[in-house]
Amino acid sequence: MLITLAIIAITCIVSFMAFKNPRLMNDLILWPPAITRQREYHRLVTYGLVHADFNHLLFNMITLFFFGRAMEGFFTDRLGMLGFALFYIGGLVISILPTYLKNRGNPNYRSLGASGAVSAVLFAYILIAPWSRIIVLVVPMPAIVYAVLYTGYSIYMDRRGQGNVNHSAHLWGAAYGVIFTVLVEPRVLPYFLNALMRPSF
Repeated sequence: MLITLAIIAITCIVSFMAFKNPRLMNDLILWPPAITRQREYHRLVTYGLVHADFNHLLFNMITLFFFGRAMEGFFTDRLGMLGFALFYIGGLVISILPTYLKNRGNPNYRSLGASGAVSAVLFAYILIAPWSRIIVLVVPMPAIVYAVLYTGYSIYMDRRGQGNVNHSAHLWGAAYGVIFTVLVEPRVLPYFLNALMRPSF
């Protein structure tokens, strides 16, 4: 899980630096006009290296640590040593693109955090282990149950359009995680559907 640990280390280092350096935060955060007018395309990735606060960073990195371990091996076996890094970076870009396109003329919009890519990792994991038990806010539940609740909540909150959480990025990240995984290994889909019919707790 060297790639997973490297992503966590880099994200933590950059986030902690940005906590104390507003200029660095402004240079890395997703700010649509900087991409549209100044072509700072790196922001479609670097926004995932900075976080709003320590709790935001901690939640994302803990989730990435537990589920990245399994998915790094999966993608390494099929895409090579950098397969998981490719998947993760793709998750950052794809999950934020709809948000960027929607707000590309909005100078007041900003977004940050790795949640979209982490959602991609989580939902890819659910495809290969839908009935595995995960802990959500100290409550144990099957991964597939969490996926349904998570998706429903994100859709509801995205439609409400309130708060500072980018629920759209969560949803697009989850969709990307599922689609990318199935494209890389088509046998995952029938395996997942078969596993759904055989619950195990």
